[in-house]
Amino acid sequence: MHILETRDLSHSYGEGIHALCGVNFIAPRASTIAVLGPNGAGKSTLFKHFNGLLFPTSGEVLYRGEAVSRATVREVRKQVGIVFQNPDDQIFSPTVREDVAFGPVNLGLDAETIEHRVSGALDLLGIEHLADRPPHHLSGGEKKRVAIAGVIAMEPQVLVLDEPSSGLDPQGVDTLTAFLRTLPRRFGMTIIFSTHHVDLVPELADYIYVLDRGAVIGKGTVEELFLRNDLLQRARLREPPMMRLVRILRENGVDITTGYAQEEIEDAIVNLLRERTC
Repeated sequence: MHILETRDLSHSYGEGIHALCGVNFIAPRASTIAVLGPNGAGKSTLFKHFNGLLFPTSGEVLYRGEAVSRATVREVRKQVGIVFQNPDDQIFSPTVREDVAFGPVNLGLDAETIEHRVSGALDLLGIEHLADRPPHHLSGGEKKRVAIAGVIAMEPQVLVLDEPSSGLDPQGVDTLTAFLRTLPRRFGMTIIFSTHHVDLVPELADYIYVLDRGAVIGKGTVEELFLRNDLLQRARLREPPMMRLVRILRENGVDITTGYAQEEIEDAIVNLLRERTC
């Protein structure tokens, strides 16, 4: 049984506005799934179905094999947390500590458990020093971490992030990538994210779905997807630079064996050069 799944999911905003068209999507437990596509492809609409912010026009969404419906949505939202692209859409409390505590408080947890979860989330995101600060005084990157901490404090099984690198500087992106990489193996959490920052995808994703005009036009591993130039062009995506380098080397007869994360490629190239100079 997959932790999250959609079957023939379609959604329309009024007559003639088809945001999703027959989407079939699978997220196994403790996996990291990237959802790519141009603006207007339907990524945000798809994400809002995962915890019942929207309900299908047709088809269904399943959490642990059970359909997400108005009868089950309250429990599903405890297990499927969404971080929106703009953190200002979900940060509203007077202090960071109170904002991170909002979810656990609404779960009806006791004070000791709430404090434990809030402290743990602040520590995990490296923002303990911001605990008593007003969120509206923070930088964009700090707000993003507060928004993620607020969801993490609820201890969901699935973390959904809509453009998590949006508004972050390069160091912020690196910090976020390192953090997200730990969640599946440390907590068994499933990560689903969308991004226009394609360099993130080889660093994080086990599997990729590509959307265009509300439909899945491609799916597969990092290697399967990013080596298909026809698909990249159709979805208006660019090939990650390090993967492009590996492809060019192979096309020119260089036998290089590597994964597709930047560090793996760097190590493979260094080893290759050492072998050729010995």
